[in-house]
Order: sequence, then C-alpha cells, then structure tokens
Amino acid sequence: MDNALLAIGLTAVLVGFATLAFMVHRELGPFAGLNVAGRWLLTGLFGLGFVAFSIKMAVALAIERLPEQTIAPSLAMQAVAARGDEQFDTGFINPAPARQAHYVWEALPEAAPEPADNPGNAAKVALGQRLFNEKKLSGDGTLSCAACHDLYSHAGADARPTALGIERQSGSRNTPTVWNAAFMSRLFWDGRAATLEEQAMGPILNPIEMGLSTPAEAERRLRLDASYRNDFARAFGDRQPITFARIAQAIAAYERTLITPDAPYDRFVRGDATALNPAQLRGMALFESTGCVLCHRGPSFSDAGLIGGESAFRIFPANATPYEKQYDLLLDGKRGTWRIASLRNVALTGPWLHNGSVDKLENVVRIMASAQLGRSGKLNAWLNDDRQLGKTDRSPIGDKEVADLVAFLEALSSDRLMAEAGKGKR
Repeated sequence: MDNALLAIGLTAVLVGFATLAFMVHRELGPFAGLNVAGRWLLTGLFGLGFVAFSIKMAVALAIERLPEQTIAPSLAMQAVAARGDEQFDTGFINPAPARQAHYVWEALPEAAPEPADNPGNAAKVALGQRLFNEKKLSGDGTLSCAACHDLYSHAGADARPTALGIERQSGSRNTPTVWNAAFMSRLFWDGRAATLEEQAMGPILNPIEMGLSTPAEAERRLRLDASYRNDFARAFGDRQPITFARIAQAIAAYERTLITPDAPYDRFVRGDATALNPAQLRGMALFESTGCVLCHRGPSFSDAGLIGGESAFRIFPANATPYEKQYDLLLDGKRGTWRIASLRNVALTGPWLHNGSVDKLENVVRIMASAQLGRSGKLNAWLNDDRQLGKTDRSPIGDKEVADLVAFLEALSSDRLMAEAGKGKR
C-alpha cells in the first residue's frame, strides 16, 4: 500500500513539474519579453531549483520512513568512536565486535547445561570418569585422557608447551584445560568441535595423541571386559552393544561435572565484597576499560562461551608486534584464526598460547594488550566540533597495570584447584 501511494505521489510530482515548466516556457518567458534562448534558460533554472527541492524532500521522507537505517548507524559510529573500540585512524586493527557501553559481570553457574540427546546420570558420570582414565583407549595402552588433562596437579592441562602423545610424539598445540569446557560452544584451538561428545572422539583416534586405530577397536577392547558391559548397561539403561558414540557420550557426561564456580571472582559477583583484594579490583576495572572484555566476556571469560558468547573466533595476532617473532606466533608466516580461550583458571594452566611459547602470565598480558588491543603505540587526542577532548589510549600498558591485570586473572582460579596445586608444591 505504501509503495502504491509513493508511486502515485511521484507521478503527480512529475506531472506538476511538466505543467509548470510549460507555463514558464510558453507564458512567463514571453510576458517578461525574453527571446527563445532566454525562455529556455529560464526554464532550465526553474527545473534545477525544482530538482534540488525534490531531493531535499526525498531525503526528509527517507529519514522519516527509515529512521533505524539512516540515523542509527551514524549514532552507533559516533558511540564507538567515543569509546575507542574500533579503528579510527589509530593505526591498529581490533577484530572484536563492538559491545554495549556498560559491561555486565556474571558468575559461573553451579551446573553445566546438558544436551537433550545425552542427559547425565550418576551411572553415566561414573562410567565417563572411568573411561577418562582408561589406558585401553590408546594404541599401545600407555595413555588416557587424564595423561594430558591432569585435573589437579596442573588444573586440567599438562604443564608442557605442547601435548605429548603416543610413542612420545610431540603435538603442535598446547593442551587446553578440560575444566569448564562444558561451558564452551567451540572446542580445540581451531574450534573444529561443537560439542564435548565430538571433542572426546578426536584425541582417541589421533595418531599423534592416543593413537587408537579405529572406533571398532575401542569398542572391541571394552566389550572384552564384563565390568564395562555392566557399567554401560547401567549408564544407558539397556543391553545394547558398547559403541564408540556411547564412549564419547559417557566421557562428555563426566566432563560436564568438571566445573569451577568457586573462584574469588565468583564470590565477589555473587555479593561478597571482601572476595577480591585491592589489586584484583583494580585489575578487574582495567580488564573492562582496557578492552579485554571485547573477547573474554561472559561467565566463561570467552566469546566462545555457551552463555553470552557471540563470536567464537578471532585473528591472532591481529597487529604486527615484535612478539610475533619472539614467541613464534604466526602459522607458516600467516596470522591464525583461533577459538577464544577461556580465562578460567588461566593462572594455573601455563605455559600459554596456542604453541605454549610463553611461560609468564605477565608476558601473556603484554602480548594480548599489544597484539589484540593495539596498546603498542601512543596516546591519540583530538578536539571535536564542540571543543570537547577525545582520546584513544594506545600507549603500552605499564608494569603496574600488568601486575593488577595478572592479580585479577589469578582471582579467576578455583579455590579447590588452588588448594590442590598447593598440595603438589609441598
């Protein structure tokens, strides 16, 4: 209906323009004593004025009819520019999407979400824990999932730069922690798995990890054990054969119990004002104001989190810095695209980054501030039309800021895992 009315209106305007032009050329021109050339010139000037008026009316109509499409993007760009989130002639690339002006801090839930096709139960979780520690699932019977994911001594990782697999083969990636993996929407460094069930199958069959030849071999080995046949029957409620898919389901059900909602940060967000010390509070404020929350957001401290996550992947390193060569951060000379790692328990899972090349958390903070947030340049400032000072702080973060940010990251460590790590040091 609106389009039909618009068409009628445009037709009326064109008819009106033609009528007025005819009157100018045939009546007003002769009345003013103009010759033929003068009459055509007058008609042309009138036509230009009419066209300019029509354009103004069309723009006004467009703004009135489509305010969100015409006004909102301009306001959004102004807001982003004011926050300094994006690239505004500051000489760096920020691959993260813009966020709301006020960040909302969230505690980790007390339980992980479960998929409808693999609900957990006590028997399934117990079976998954047994399988997580089962060396029969490796080619030579020497490794289990727990070999790389040491739950308590190394907070679910292995303290090595890269994973060590069957026949002592070195992998190319640092081992991610299994704690709180249940809250992630993408798994593995490249994010190729979307569920814990899918992820659990990968290492078992990977020739440089657990190195089992086929899924059928995993099934055959477990079926030979009567206790496994009974455990699978209790877990899944039937006497169907043991399958590789059910092996993965049981491991995933167990991993969904490996969550740590007991960090000082969680206690603070839940209302304990004394849970964080002054350095951690300063670091928390810096974590937001510096821009860390653009990628490490939500209760998982990752945009790849199931809760609040929106964009699971980022280019890293996004900006050229000396750190690229120092820590060999490129892949075959190119920038990689990685799933955003969770920062939960990050202080306990070093060494860090995809290749395990960084052994101090302070250096991780400096690398990320520089490579991802552009904090390797200088302060840019300008005056806007209202003579208000704007600024974009791209100066390197100082040692005090680094120390405060590390203090906050330490506040993301589980009390239970911290206690277990302390036992291992005694």
